[in-house]
Amino acid sequence: MTRSLFDESLAPYDAPEPIAPGAMLLRGFALEQAEGLIQAVRQVIASAPLRHLITPGGRAMSVCMSNCGVLGWTSSRAGYRYSPTDPLTGQPWPAMPGCLPDLALRAAAEAGFNGFVPDACLINRYAPGARMSLHQDRDESDLSAPIVSVSLGLPAVFLFGGLRRSDRPARWRLSHGDVAVWGGASRLAFHGVAPLADGDCPRLGRQRINLTFRRAG
Repeated sequence: MTRSLFDESLAPYDAPEPIAPGAMLLRGFALEQAEGLIQAVRQVIASAPLRHLITPGGRAMSVCMSNCGVLGWTSSRAGYRYSPTDPLTGQPWPAMPGCLPDLALRAAAEAGFNGFVPDACLINRYAPGARMSLHQDRDESDLSAPIVSVSLGLPAVFLFGGLRRSDRPARWRLSHGDVAVWGGASRLAFHGVAPLADGDCPRLGRQRINLTFRRAG
């Protein structure tokens, strides 16, 4: 069942919603696990605090982020990369709490990608006005594995385009508990998030938390 861009309802999970070859939206797939996911995120950021990364061009990202897992994605004037240690603390990234890879495995399988075992989970926090420009996830060594992206908190407009930056992206509303999965022909699709509209999520207030699972190593 397709949810319109402005539908505020939180329907229980029904079935995968194709948005491109190899790309699916799983509406409400993470709703039942949302509270556990939120607690897991808080556990991680207590050890690896959220921070605004600097792009190679020297600009601070509007989204603040952290990581958990064997590898963590980071950015600086030196470039984008995965690292086994947190450059802020010098310590290994926190291990993924068990509920995180379990959800990623089940969501990937639901979208047709069996056996997905992520080794990196990016945690992005969006405040009102924060955005993510169109980009490809191409820093991973295994591009045969899908990307699994979980939305918690305020709704966001997900931009999903083609294999060229110039391809006009479609706009999809993601609500609390929705999961997006893309791989195969869409693995290198350009995607992003439009500036987050202000609001008040009953559980997370004026913010959106996005968990992005990848097989990086």
